[in-house]
Amino acid sequence: MAKVLEKPARRKRKMTEAEFMRLPDDGRKYELVDGEAKEVPASVKHDVIAIELAVRLKPLVAEAAYLAGTQAGFRMTTGNIRAPDLSVIFKNSLPQGKLPDGFGDRAPDLAIEIVSPNEDMPDLMRKIGEYFESGAKQVWLLFPERKRVIVYDSPFEQTVLNENDTLTTPLIPEFRARVGDLFEAE
Repeated sequence: MAKVLEKPARRKRKMTEAEFMRLPDDGRKYELVDGEAKEVPASVKHDVIAIELAVRLKPLVAEAAYLAGTQAGFRMTTGNIRAPDLSVIFKNSLPQGKLPDGFGDRAPDLAIEIVSPNEDMPDLMRKIGEYFESGAKQVWLLFPERKRVIVYDSPFEQTVLNENDTLTTPLIPEFRARVGDLFEAE
């Protein structure tokens, strides 16, 4: 009997950063993950929570840091482009203290993610690792449905804060917020 030769599986070509930048704006949030444009769950509620948090942070960091929203992308050491819901970038962590014109060349100092109930948790944990590997000093995960915040000081060191706990950070010593108050806009 003749042996049937199988055609080798064709390797999918990875999207380049330049191709990613040329994607049409369809109103959705994307990150470049492993060479593919990956849609990231986002909603109006996420944006409202992020803006409310930014309003609280802005007066405390105005002199020392920049705040960036969900459209700001950051290059990870893995080659992925990640876009936290809110980012704090300290001026002293930037070359000459100046913002890049395109993607950031490292993770923000503080990356804040607002988590959807249908969020892919393994990807979220991978993202936390990438943030720290790429220079983040702290990562916050906000869970609106549970009124909970998990603060990561490393990929393996976390503090869980519930509704009546107070969120603080050594990165911004003046910042204090009751966790439940972060989700008032719901």
